[in-house]
Amino acid sequence: MDETVVHVAERGPIIEVTFDRPAKLNAMTPEMTGAVSKAVDELGRRRDLRLMLIRAKGRYFSAGSDFVGAGIPDFKGSTMEARRWYRGGVDRESLQSINDKIEAVEKPVVVAHHAPCLGGALEMSLSCDFRLAAKSAKYGLPEIDLGHLPGSGGMSRMTRICGPHWARWLVMAGKWVAAERALIMGLVHEVFDDEDFDAGVDAFCEHLLQRSTEAMALAKTMIEIIADTDRANGRQLDRVANSILFQTPETHALMQAFRDRKKARK
Repeated sequence: MDETVVHVAERGPIIEVTFDRPAKLNAMTPEMTGAVSKAVDELGRRRDLRLMLIRAKGRYFSAGSDFVGAGIPDFKGSTMEARRWYRGGVDRESLQSINDKIEAVEKPVVVAHHAPCLGGALEMSLSCDFRLAAKSAKYGLPEIDLGHLPGSGGMSRMTRICGPHWARWLVMAGKWVAAERALIMGLVHEVFDDEDFDAGVDAFCEHLLQRSTEAMALAKTMIEIIADTDRANGRQLDRVANSILFQTPETHALMQAFRDRKKARK
């Protein structure tokens, strides 16, 4: 019987993807990344799904992409062919294109690292909106040890999120960082004690579910745009975002409920 290396489940408004290939340290196969891609499609398509959670079982979150099982790509000396491989296309969905899809979907994507997260798995995680870590988690981009670089968005996203200083540490030096340093770097948003990790992740997901769906969608889109624009245009986008939200029934209902609670306390 074929081994099940990834599980996709729905828990109410949450779609959850769990890597389950512990014997291979959850090294990512096309089946595993394909499951993530399909889950993102479902998240974007269905109104009843509001959040995606990626987690794993075993002593590693993931050791990265499985080059041992899949083999080394042969580009026959063509740099153009190599770029096409990273970009993907109609015949093959690349990790880079999946990561871009995660970044683009207008709903929150949370990744929960209970253990080390390396290489392609870290590249995927950098495209998620929220990264939560247990104290046992560690992070690295060890591609430099094999003579190449993170090619699925990891180098650009690491530089954007943590700055050139830490990008050099992970990408150029190939150094690993522990969860608590990752928190200082801005690589992860929160670190939990190992025994509290699952409960902490569930509580954070529940916190997100209490937020406005429309406001979070627009926030995700606007933050991505504002990160690449100048200050004046950023302020304009602030105003545009709120001018849109104040036309929605959801915002009106939330504002009215807030006013009613305040009046009831008087």
